[in-house]
Amino acid sequence: MFNVELYKGSKEEKYRLVLKQLAALIEGETNRIANLSNAAALLNQFLENVNWVGFYLVEGNGLVLGPFQGMPACIRIPLGRGVCGTSAAEKRTLLVEDVHQFPGHIACDAASQSEIVIPIIKDSDLIGVLDIDSPNKNRFDETDRRMLEKFVEVLAKHL
Repeated sequence: MFNVELYKGSKEEKYRLVLKQLAALIEGETNRIANLSNAAALLNQFLENVNWVGFYLVEGNGLVLGPFQGMPACIRIPLGRGVCGTSAAEKRTLLVEDVHQFPGHIACDAASQSEIVIPIIKDSDLIGVLDIDSPNKNRFDETDRRMLEKFVEVLAKHL
């Protein structure tokens, strides 16, 4: 694998390299858990100033914890509750600069200060969400949003 940390390009160029790495990692693999596990590990290695990277998957009327990198996390989240549940229910990306200002925020890790959650949609069906937390406020920006949405698009094709 190419070491993106040594690459001196722009943030968007680094994300493009990670997209290529993801595609290479999951090409030809059909196992959902394996692909989600490698995707979480890849993002955890690539992203700076994050303390949790992982997935919550739709189960019944809520989300259940999937593959992740970081501290132990909440196991079940109702649709419409917290950042993950709201993103899933509304099927839209949420970029939260300060999680303590988000109504109904679920504090799984007290160190988390900001968060981005991207819904995973395949064939119009919600599969789950990609959740990334940071110990820094205002960690995520529009480049993160745009490129992580592309990351999820690539990933969804292999789920």
